[in-house]
Amino acid sequence: MELPTAPAGKGCVPWQGLLLAVLLSTFWNPPTTAQLTIESMPTNVAEGKDVIFLVRNLPGNLAAYGWYKGDKVDHHQQIASYKIGPVEITPGPVYSGRETIYSNGSLLFRNVTQEDTGYYTLQVINTSYQGEVGTGQLRVYQPVAQPSIQASNTTVTEHQDPVVLTCLTNDTGISIQWFFNNQSLQLTERMKLSQDNSTLTIDPIRREDAGDYQCEVSNLVSASKSDLLRLDVKYDPTLGSSGLSAGAIGGIVIGVLAGVALIAALVYFLYIRKTGGSGPL
Repeated sequence: MELPTAPAGKGCVPWQGLLLAVLLSTFWNPPTTAQLTIESMPTNVAEGKDVIFLVRNLPGNLAAYGWYKGDKVDHHQQIASYKIGPVEITPGPVYSGRETIYSNGSLLFRNVTQEDTGYYTLQVINTSYQGEVGTGQLRVYQPVAQPSIQASNTTVTEHQDPVVLTCLTNDTGISIQWFFNNQSLQLTERMKLSQDNSTLTIDPIRREDAGDYQCEVSNLVSASKSDLLRLDVKYDPTLGSSGLSAGAIGGIVIGVLAGVALIAALVYFLYIRKTGGSGPL
């Protein structure tokens, strides 16, 4: 249940002196129980979403809480204060209207922006004027936009034309993955990716490479795929399955036959030399 906030005022309410006294104090008693910790849920959040700081190992006999922006207790960076019994919530200098503090010390942020990225500190004070501090971190990322694919050619001839596919995006700090016919692309020895995976080169192209290609860009909070790009691969009947022309294949056959004839002649020469030139009786 969300607690109501008290209207912001410029005057200092009496209990705030307790927070200020602890803030200015140079003596801190070490906690006798498990250390106070702050956990952001989720750890990484997309811009425009909500996030909550959960408080773990909260000590007992508490009198008040104070949330601050930054990695330390700074009265000028206070978001809100929460007084226990009777409940009184007072916004601080950096309160934006998007924060809600709960009775268990947790802090809810709504509609976060990238400017909210950073550290946040909770100060808890017990009825003996002893304080304890915990710090958590908020990471806000911008959702990625849909990428697109640029192709050097979408209709190519088998064994003749290489294909270069480029994933186009303006996002930074991303990962890029390629898909073929709606499945993760399995690279072959004919495929090569650039260092950042943004460019896929297929050389030489084969008929089995024909199909639908997509690229996906992602960061820690979002992912987006491009539209499908269809690659058509034509078959040239003058090329064999090996990618060699009929003339080239004929040349290889002639070369092999010539090699066989040379070996046969060499064997016959050695036989004649060994037998002294006499033929069989």
